[in-house]
Order: sequence, then structure tokens, then C-alpha cells
Amino acid sequence: MIAAAILQASGGGFGGFLIPLGLMFAIMYFMVIMPQQRQRKKTQEMLGALKAGDKVITSGGIYGTINGIDGDSVILKVSAEPQVKIRIARAAIAQVEASEDAK
Repeated sequence: MIAAAILQASGGGFGGFLIPLGLMFAIMYFMVIMPQQRQRKKTQEMLGALKAGDKVITSGGIYGTINGIDGDSVILKVSAEPQVKIRIARAAIAQVEASEDAK
């Protein structure tokens, strides 16, 4: 009799456990996962729109101008005087600098 009362009282506990768990998952989705997906999409669009002549900054902090694009790598002109060019991964480009016209 006492065991039946305990089981009956705890029967609603499982449903009461799932609702907060689902609510926590929804909050995590909207606060963490969705913004990360948006940022990843924005970065992929930026990398896809790269073209020769763009001034960029790499994730390592190197400033340069794109001289050419070869698949997943980019030829980056780092210095103007003794034409220094390096090959970097396209994914290593962190941002495109705003052009002088846009300012």
C-alpha cells in the first residue's frame, strides 16, 4: 500500500523531469548553436567572395594583399619593396579589411 502510493507520487516525476530538460536544450540551441551556425555561414561567404587585390588579415595577424587564389590556398603579397609572397590556407584568413572607398 505504501509502495503503491510512492510509485503513484513519483509517476509524474518523469514527465516533470523531461520538460525542464527540453527547455534547457531549447535555450542552449537558441543561445549557443544558432549563433555559431550563423557565424560559420558568414565566414564561409566571406572566404568564398575573396578575389585578387583584396586586403586581408590572417588569423596569425599577417596583413597582406591577395595576389592569387589556387583552390584552398591563397598567394598573399606581404611586402611591396622586395615582393614577398607567401602561400597560406584560405581558411587562415580572418577578415577582409575595409577598402579605402568604403571609408
